[in-house]
Amino acid sequence: MKKLFIISNENIYENENEYFCDNLDFKSTPEGLNDNFEVNIIARKSKKIRSHKIEIGKIKLSRSIFSFLKEVIKNLNSENSKYLIISITPYTFLACIILGLFKKKPMVYLRSDGYGEYKAIFGFIGPIIYHFMFIITSKISNFISCRKYILRNQKGNIVSPSQLDDSWSNNITNANFDKIKLLYIGRIKIEKGIYSLLNIIKNNDEISLSIVGAEKNSQQKIRQSNVSVNEIVNNKQKLIKYYDDHNIFVLPSFTEGHPMCLLEALARKRPIIIFNEIEHIIGDKKGIFVCDRNSSSLLKTIHQIKKNYLNIQNEMKKNNLPTKKEFIDDLSKIINNVSR
Repeated sequence: MKKLFIISNENIYENENEYFCDNLDFKSTPEGLNDNFEVNIIARKSKKIRSHKIEIGKIKLSRSIFSFLKEVIKNLNSENSKYLIISITPYTFLACIILGLFKKKPMVYLRSDGYGEYKAIFGFIGPIIYHFMFIITSKISNFISCRKYILRNQKGNIVSPSQLDDSWSNNITNANFDKIKLLYIGRIKIEKGIYSLLNIIKNNDEISLSIVGAEKNSQQKIRQSNVSVNEIVNNKQKLIKYYDDHNIFVLPSFTEGHPMCLLEALARKRPIIIFNEIEHIIGDKKGIFVCDRNSSSLLKTIHQIKKNYLNIQNEMKKNNLPTKKEFIDDLSKIINNVSR
């Protein structure tokens, strides 16, 4: 079986030879690929407790960029091996450079628009930094992405990430609309737009918002009377219940590639509100509504959905959503077919 080294900037917590991360995609993708490859993970060591247990035995964690790159170098001469880098960050960019210097051509999987994320975090200088890394990486690697626009006219394979299986389409419940109950599932970070959303709905008793995505033992505190904050959920049935207990899903991100939570909300027939910065994610999907990033536009969209809720849900039945199995099969084929 071929070895596959997955190199990532992901922070992983280790406890008695068990490994945990907060990003569900980083758990499920290596686990899925492990059926077709001998997966080895190289990532960063986290001091914080994380939520999702990674069922992969061969994981090497580094406390610094020097030990991270040393681990990459140690595995350069591994026979019959391939290298999959997740996202472009300073850590993974340098790893890509090292692989290129040793005549290895890694695959780089771009899950989101780094230009937008770096701008949200670092301001105007962010896209300049990312562009420098992106252009060099494009010369020495093979790109894989979830959206064509993320490739910025560079060559690459397109995949459709998904966590969906049959359980997501079973026992769909009707929404209770006694109150407007919004749901956001994702990281509590600036670039995810959650703080912008909190400001928009502040002091609005007509709306309640549930956030599911707080890190374990997080010091982040959100004190807003119409907002509840919940830890990351690693149980699928509990996650499904969150969707079912709310009537509208909201995705306030400033930038997105192929958000898993969007597919999950569509699978549970919950209409989705996004802001105009990420309207490109709609494609041919039914049940997604775009509004401006202000309270009046958000309220107008919510009431439009409430008024036409049953019709919207009927339209959502036409969606053809990708599955986790299809995603892993496609990604495995790409990895096998791309030359080293």
